[in-house]
Amino acid sequence: MSGEISPTGKRSGPGSTPELRASHADRDRVVDALRIAAGDGLLTADELDERLETALSARTLKELAPLTADLPPALAAAGAEAKDVVRIEQVHSGPIERAGCWVVPRKLELAVTYCKVTLDFTDAVITHDTLRIDVAMTGKTLTLVTRPGIVVDTDGLQLVHSRIKYRQSPTTSDQPVTLRVELVGQKAHGRVVVRPSRRTLGQRLLRRPASPIRPPA
Repeated sequence: MSGEISPTGKRSGPGSTPELRASHADRDRVVDALRIAAGDGLLTADELDERLETALSARTLKELAPLTADLPPALAAAGAEAKDVVRIEQVHSGPIERAGCWVVPRKLELAVTYCKVTLDFTDAVITHDTLRIDVAMTGKTLTLVTRPGIVVDTDGLQLVHSRIKYRQSPTTSDQPVTLRVELVGQKAHGRVVVRPSRRTLGQRLLRRPASPIRPPA
């Protein structure tokens, strides 16, 4: 009898290939894309719940693919693979910012002179547990905007006529660490600011802007 029996009990033909299994990272990337799409009004609450349930229980990449097939290409970043190394090299230019649905690399090299740098992890796509940032930065401010589950280690960073302002995101005792950011290298003349997002959890999931502070009547 031709063909082989797959682990799911289905018979595959002589020229067929087995379906690729989905990893936790694959499911997490799809979940991130779905939440961002819902925040942009592309999915209703019911559609989001239904797709999230399917994504979290998916066993293969084939099961995950239809969940984001009808979403705009701009959301493809949520399914992109993280780069091993990203280098940012700027001298006396405008501000440098990574925000929105950007894919966090495994290593980031900052070779920056008198340029403001902001790395906002609020809606970032995280596919691994550690980010090493090699800092060679002079002047201006390096700002890291965190969210619950992200911790920043500054012990390996040498400061020269510079200072650090660190305000950690509020977490609970059972909050898992989803990303550890390690700052190493040297920061001269300026500041390093680590602060949480100014949006609530619900606002982050739905990407709603924080309500403006109104003066008392």
